[in-house]
Amino acid sequence: MIFVGRGALVWRAVRAADAAGHRVDLVCVGPDEAVPEGIPALRTTDVNDDAATVTAACRDGLVWSINNETILRPKLLGSGLRIYNIHNGPLPAYRGLPEIAIAAALLGGETHYGATLHEVDTGIDTGAVLDIERFPIAPQDGFQEVMLAGLRACHAVFVRNLTAAVENTLSPMPPSTQPAGYYGRRQLADIAARRGTDGFSRAASLGVFAPLYPDLAAATAGQRSPDGAAR
Repeated sequence: MIFVGRGALVWRAVRAADAAGHRVDLVCVGPDEAVPEGIPALRTTDVNDDAATVTAACRDGLVWSINNETILRPKLLGSGLRIYNIHNGPLPAYRGLPEIAIAAALLGGETHYGATLHEVDTGIDTGAVLDIERFPIAPQDGFQEVMLAGLRACHAVFVRNLTAAVENTLSPMPPSTQPAGYYGRRQLADIAARRGTDGFSRAASLGVFAPLYPDLAAATAGQRSPDGAAR
């Protein structure tokens, strides 16, 4: 199997797959990613450009996209590989960038959140949903707490479905009755405009994640770009 992603979340999944006895053929990471010794890795700025290498390396036809910021394109999607993504957010309600979706969920007063396993198609987080790991949001929880719970849920949904994915026995869940929502960088201005409203202080409590999400940190802090527009 192939992994595409970055950071601790993808390496935790790699270790879990290896511990379960599954062959890890390749881990596709960015040029600056630290790679544990003994792990076959491909350093790339865009895994789509290396579609032929990925396809040739994959022995079981299975690709995991975990903490992956690269949108997968037709070269990979049309390769015949089964590609699954772990998304930090419940789909289809919270598609897009996880950090912005979490801030929006807190502003919206959500009492539950989750991580989703879904098939990858040509859209952004629009593939068939296969499983969701849900968790409650306590009244005192801020961004940091929800993000940490979301990361734990991402790993839980991966581990729970690993064997079924290898055996190709996963099946789609019934369609959700919740409306679909998308949260990208354009929604940063909407978040900034909610300053002073219910939930804003919780959404702005980035904690240890502030350095990782500078655009969100700037929006919640009310900082502006040189042209005067909210960043």
